[in-house]
Amino acid sequence: MNNIALKTICVLSLLTIFVSCKQQANYMNVYEMVAEAQLTTHGISADELDKKIDNGDMILLIDVREPNEYNAGYIPGAVNMARGILEFNINKDKFWEVAMLYMPEKDEEIILYCRKGKRSILAAQTLQQLGFTNVKYLMDGWKKWEMTFPEKFEKNLDQLGHDDGGEVGGC
Repeated sequence: MNNIALKTICVLSLLTIFVSCKQQANYMNVYEMVAEAQLTTHGISADELDKKIDNGDMILLIDVREPNEYNAGYIPGAVNMARGILEFNINKDKFWEVAMLYMPEKDEEIILYCRKGKRSILAAQTLQQLGFTNVKYLMDGWKKWEMTFPEKFEKNLDQLGHDDGGEVGGC
């Protein structure tokens, strides 16, 4: 009996050491971080997204660019939730009330996009970490959409100011 207890304690000790020694990734730059996140996230093409929109599929389309980028042009039906506040607003009732939408369910199809696709990859990874199970990002982002469907976009002209805010994050 003592032999079994000793073996159990040894195994549990080794497991504890192994789990506690799990190293966090260190990246040389943001592109390495994006590349790693891309391994665990799923992309959708502009053509696939357009078909979903045309078919009336139930999707939540989130533009994770900054408001000044969003106001200059966005995919119809998209809600703006900048990458920097995504984690804080995705489960906040007040945000969804103002947007006049329901808060998304954890299994709802959510498609994210940004300017070129990089921020939306990181945003997709974040939502997965928060328990959302059906998250995708638009491959090559708004730029690809704009080139593929130049007539399918909206603008908030009344929200545009003289200062465009400049490029955000380069991605």
